[in-house]
Parts: sequence; C-alpha cells; structure tokens
Amino acid sequence: MAVKEQNIIDLARSFRTDYIEARAQDWENSRMQSSEALREAAKLGLLSFETPLEYGGLGANFQTKQAICEELARGDMAFAFSLVNTQNIAAKLAIGAAANRHQALITAIMRGEIFGATALSEPGAGSDFAAISTSAQRTRDGWVLNGTKGWITNAAIADVFIVYAQTSPGSGAKGIAAFLVDARNPGFRRGEIYQLLGGHAIGAGEFQLEDYHVCEEDLLSPAGEAFRHAMSTVNGARIYVASMCCGMMADALNRALNYGEERLAFGRPILDNQGLLWSLADVATDLEALRALAEKAGRRIDQGEDAILAAAVAKKFAARVTVPAISACIQAMGANGLREDNSLGRHLAGARIAAFTDGSTEMMNERIGVSIRRNRP
Repeated sequence: MAVKEQNIIDLARSFRTDYIEARAQDWENSRMQSSEALREAAKLGLLSFETPLEYGGLGANFQTKQAICEELARGDMAFAFSLVNTQNIAAKLAIGAAANRHQALITAIMRGEIFGATALSEPGAGSDFAAISTSAQRTRDGWVLNGTKGWITNAAIADVFIVYAQTSPGSGAKGIAAFLVDARNPGFRRGEIYQLLGGHAIGAGEFQLEDYHVCEEDLLSPAGEAFRHAMSTVNGARIYVASMCCGMMADALNRALNYGEERLAFGRPILDNQGLLWSLADVATDLEALRALAEKAGRRIDQGEDAILAAAVAKKFAARVTVPAISACIQAMGANGLREDNSLGRHLAGARIAAFTDGSTEMMNERIGVSIRRNRP
C-alpha cells in the first residue's frame, strides 16, 4: 500500500478514536445527523480520498476506501455510511464529462461546505431499481423532473444529489438517466427524515421533486448508460458495506476480549473459561473469512474486473455473520454488553441496517443464483 494511502487510513483511525467514539452515542440519543462531524472529517481529507488528484482529491484506490470504511465503522456504522456517501458525490462528479463545470461543487463537498447524496431508491422501488417512477421530461432547454425519492442516505442534510429518473415510461432500465439536482433550487422539497433504530447518523429520508428544472449540462448519464453506471456503483457499495461489517465485528470482538481478561469470576479471568473463549474464536473466524471475501471483491474493483458475484457473496456473508457475531460478544460481556458506553447495541443495529443497504440478502441470493447457473463453481 502506498504511503499516502496508509496515511489517510491512519487519519481515519485517529478520527474514529479521538472524535467519533466520544460522540456517536450522543448522536443516536439525540436522534440527529451531525453536519459538524462531517466538516471535521473534511479537514482531514476524509471527504476527498477517492476524488482524482487533478480535482484536488487524494486519488485513493478502492481498497483504501474499504480500509477507511472499516476504521470508521468501528466507531459508528451510521456515520461511516453517511460520510462515504457524501464523498462519493465529489468523486463521481470529478470523473464525469462535465467535471470542469462542476469543479466548484466538487471543491465545496471536499471541504465540507456542502454535502451530497445519491438518489436511486423510491418509496415503492428499492431492489427493483428499474421500476423507479420519478420522471424526467425533455424540454426546450433541458429536463423537468417530478417524483419522490425515499431511503436516501444524507437526505436530511445533502445539498446536491445525483438523481436517477425515468425518461421513457415503460422502458425499464433502458430509459433511466442520471441528473444533478441542487436542493437549494426551486422545485426541491425535503420530506420525511426516517427515525432508524441505531442509525440516525445516516440521515436517511425522502425528498420530492416538483417540476424541478435541470439544464442539459447537468444530465450526468444519459438513458442507456445510467443504469449500468448505477449498478457498478451498487456493487462497490456492497463491498464497502461488507468492510463496515468487519469494522463492527472487530470492535465488538476487541471489547469482549478486553472485558473477558479484566472481569474475574471465582478468582480468575472469565476468558479462561473454554466455552467463552471458543465462542469468541468463532467470531474471529467469521471476521477473517469476511475480510477475505471483501478484500477479494475490492481487488476486482481496482483491477477493473467484473465484481458482481464477488460483491454479492461478500455482502451476503456479511449479513449472515455480523449480527450473530456481535450478539455473541454481547453475551460474552454479560449484562455489561448492553451498556450504551460499550457500543455493542449500536453495532447490532448497524449490522441490521447493513443487511438491507444496497440490496437485501434475498437480492444477493438472486445475483449469486444467476451467476452459478451460468458458470458452475
């Protein structure tokens, strides 16, 4: 790993230990998303690590992104997911055909002056992305967008969105295009912000577009290309979500091990009990397996290879093992595992959130099933 990439990972680790861990439970208790935390992260370059060097970013590769996600999720998965989604927008705008036009927005996101989000899902269309109903009608000087987006990360605070809309009703994936939407312009209305168990720092919610005008230059991906680009983005998200699950599992395991060494029962550390130690050995085994799957998938992204199957397998395995692993760590700590200051309850909620983000386990089974029918293992 290059020195610059290790440096940004080290900065993410320090930010987690010095800043996130001291505040994450307060964010949850107050049921809020912290804009201030994102601005503090921006000062360290954590909103610019994937943006190309020529646009002022750090130009890090995907595996570095995974490592950053794992480090931040050790402190709070909800915040990690919010951060990576806003930095994604700067990175995406910087690789588009109109990147020079969007330099000011890219810079503002990287500095934490504004925040971003990707808007694919709708209240009635999640995994079935091709079924979105938000419409984009061509006009003489651009496009007019109408519709409601739901389950959007950073909906509570985002200023700019990459919005996917249907340009030709009934055409499915072929008619979907991607547009840049500025929440500060007429026609944008912020809607309900969801109250998610253990995940308020994500800022998930809805927004409505009512005759929102988009100029031609802010068409980011035309129909015929946008769906493919979106699916590529989703594959990457499935992989870094798996890395976030590694972070939550690792933090829970370390807390359980430390507690087991310090807590005495009958004159000796409770970790001396084989049953307890073996239960944590199972957690460690699942953690190593998940890391291996996530790393394999991340390498495919960096090498420009097809990552559909690898992403689905890593995401499915993460959903399968993370909840029981964290539950085992709570059990190992007894009633103390339920204390808010031990973070395990928040990790447990984060693991449940991770099981749905960017595709449920059932959708992962569909992707894996299609692959194994085409190519026998």
